[in-house]
Amino acid sequence: MTLEIGSPAPNFTMPANGGNTVSLADYKGQYLILYFYPKDNTPGCTKQAIGFTEQKAAFEALGAKILGVSKDSSEKHDKFIAKQELTIDLGADEAGDTLDAYGVWVEKNMYGKKFMGIERATYLIGPDGKILEIWRKVRVKDHIEKVLTVLKAHTA
Repeated sequence: MTLEIGSPAPNFTMPANGGNTVSLADYKGQYLILYFYPKDNTPGCTKQAIGFTEQKAAFEALGAKILGVSKDSSEKHDKFIAKQELTIDLGADEAGDTLDAYGVWVEKNMYGKKFMGIERATYLIGPDGKILEIWRKVRVKDHIEKVLTVLKAHTA
């Protein structure tokens, strides 16, 4: 099943940083920036997490929360958050159920070698639980500004 703009966002529940559990229901009535990234403490993923942290107040002023998701454990997320001084929440989808539901667990190809991995992607989910925007194969540079601009258009 391919997710499209206007589709209901697939439900999820998973462990998160700080020993918490997060689920889609936690964000009912507000916007959710749900972003998927390959791995904690890698250059692109670190830059993206820091960027969302730096813009967190701007997103929250528009009624949006931010949740990053990877297959890393919640303990690894806690270390990543402490090391990079992040203020966003990170979900630990170790089993990959949410990654599958959002279609971001894909075959990748690096240096001629094929392997399964997480495609960097972002979903903007509306207060009603429907998908408002989808960004696939995200490039980190300027991405957070693009998400913020689109969110502003939806909240105007």
